[in-house]
Amino acid sequence: MVLGPTASGKSDVAMAFAERHADVEIVAADAMQVYRRMDIGTAKPTLAEQAVVRHHGIDLTEPSADYSVGDFARSAGAALVDIADRGRRALLVGGTGLYLRSLTDPMEMPGRWPEVRAALEAREVATGSAALHAELAHLDPLAASRMEPTNARRIVRALEVVLGSGRPFSSFGPGMEMYPPIEFVQIGLRWQRERLTLRIAERVHRMVERGLVAEVESLLSEPAELSRTARQALGYKELIEHLEGRCSLDAAIATVILRTRQFAVRQERWFRRDPRIRWVDVTTDPVAEVLPVLEE
Repeated sequence: MVLGPTASGKSDVAMAFAERHADVEIVAADAMQVYRRMDIGTAKPTLAEQAVVRHHGIDLTEPSADYSVGDFARSAGAALVDIADRGRRALLVGGTGLYLRSLTDPMEMPGRWPEVRAALEAREVATGSAALHAELAHLDPLAASRMEPTNARRIVRALEVVLGSGRPFSSFGPGMEMYPPIEFVQIGLRWQRERLTLRIAERVHRMVERGLVAEVESLLSEPAELSRTARQALGYKELIEHLEGRCSLDAAIATVILRTRQFAVRQERWFRRDPRIRWVDVTTDPVAEVLPVLEE
């Protein structure tokens, strides 16, 4: 398993390793790469890369659908069984911590309560995510402590479970502070904060040059509206605001970079808790510096 914050180079490392080993297939653990036609902004592997190495976990659903960690766990779990049954090896790669933990530490998945969720989403629009976070802190302090007050999607989901099931959201699955032995080898890419900040800015500008604005325009023109989850994807949310006339393109790009940097910090905090991860401190070239560790 290769993991780390966004723009750390984990996908390049995984591709390089899989190209060296013909029996390796990649399983992506990315909450936004599951959406079809959301390619540039999610840094999805190109068609050429997919032709060289078989990938799983991408293009699983339409952008109009909400996709959950439970959906991912079922799909990725089936992919892992299929890969093993064919006598091949799976290499997981991604930065969505909860998706990865759903495989390393299988958890009980709570149900869904659409009416409760719809009411919560309406309240979030009217009052903001901070008010819902305060309510969650009252009902399930442990769950609230694990998420930012600005993360509306996770807060709404947690409250949906609390109100729908009558159980704390934090009671589902293994405790997030428990790290029992697992069958996976976890390799983490770690950069100095200043270097990762530069890489994030460079990647965002490359995405825009490759046509991210046109990709978002195309998605907005589809008959089915983007789901709430898809609309919140980094890069897409900010460019939607630009295309709706709420900010300039330059301002949108600057906001994408800022929010991506903030997201990378949250990813690092999440992964740092897990003592089972073997960290590689990368200075310049993630492939050259991490590949020998994978080979080992």
